[in-house]
Amino acid sequence: MKKILVTGGCGYIGSHTIVDLIENGFDVISIDDNSRSTTYLLNGIEKITGKKLKNYTVDLKNYDETRAVFQENQDITGIIHFAAYKAVGESVQHPLMYFENNLFSLINLLKCMREFSIPHFVFSSSCTVYGNPDSIPVTENSPIKKAESPYGATKQMGEEIIREYVKAHDEINCVLLRYFNPVGAHPSALIGELPLGKPQNLVPGITQTAIGKINQLQVYGDQFDTRDGSCIRDYIHVCDIAHAHTLALQYLIEAKNKSKTEIFNLGTGNGVTVLEAIKAFEKVSGVALNFKITEPRPGDVIAIYANNDYAVKSLGWQIQYSLDDMMGTAWNWEKKIKQDEDLMKIQDPSLN
Repeated sequence: MKKILVTGGCGYIGSHTIVDLIENGFDVISIDDNSRSTTYLLNGIEKITGKKLKNYTVDLKNYDETRAVFQENQDITGIIHFAAYKAVGESVQHPLMYFENNLFSLINLLKCMREFSIPHFVFSSSCTVYGNPDSIPVTENSPIKKAESPYGATKQMGEEIIREYVKAHDEINCVLLRYFNPVGAHPSALIGELPLGKPQNLVPGITQTAIGKINQLQVYGDQFDTRDGSCIRDYIHVCDIAHAHTLALQYLIEAKNKSKTEIFNLGTGNGVTVLEAIKAFEKVSGVALNFKITEPRPGDVIAIYANNDYAVKSLGWQIQYSLDDMMGTAWNWEKKIKQDEDLMKIQDPSLN
């Protein structure tokens, strides 16, 4: 059984990917310093898979602490690197914090890969590398435009660091997964998105408004050059994203990669406006949302969605979940949170 290290394993996409890896026969360990997460989702992983996950509460910016994990686990076959700050708006306000966290952690992992002879690396990148694209849908060959936020810049820089590092070291191969807007939750409602404090992403904002945690949802702008004036995004179910990471790892292990660094877009290929997403949620949940249109948010791209043909063809990846599934599972998870006092306390410190 091959051992995989997942960084950010207590987070949203990391936890779902760990479940998918275990279900596909991998042994998994996690590093997560819990600065943007809690260990709560580890319980859900155990309930779904029947396996207790070992998580190291380590700051990846600290090289010695990071290296100690590799010393203890010298049989790691591959790394999937999620751990990063990811809020566009926050990155505009605190750019140095984003550059330091997202890049130093990556560099320390790459150093350890070489020292401990780990050949396979899957990097959590983002469609933000495309900036405001000239045309949509974007393919893997679409031009990399100026990043609209420091967060997007860290993903562009991260990709370049990996490319150059892999080029210099024959034994290391990498897949860069540029994903679009992960939403939804595991169908079991045992794991899902658990933002600490005010949600930065649309769907947790929608579900928290519907459940009554937030009084009113803010929609950032309705005057864009789109079909209803709101931003267009490619929403994709988190379980579809998670499975793509497992497939990417298998692709590297089986030496199917055509180059040392390969790039795949992970989206559904369907552009959905913010207002359409709200309507889809209202239809699935039967709840009328209280929302208001506010000023556009700095750093937001106007419209983007994926051409996912390359991932479908090369990885054998298939989209399993519809927009209604995304909204339905997100809503079921939110209702589970309301029933679970421990989760409520995690999300809202005022309850402690």
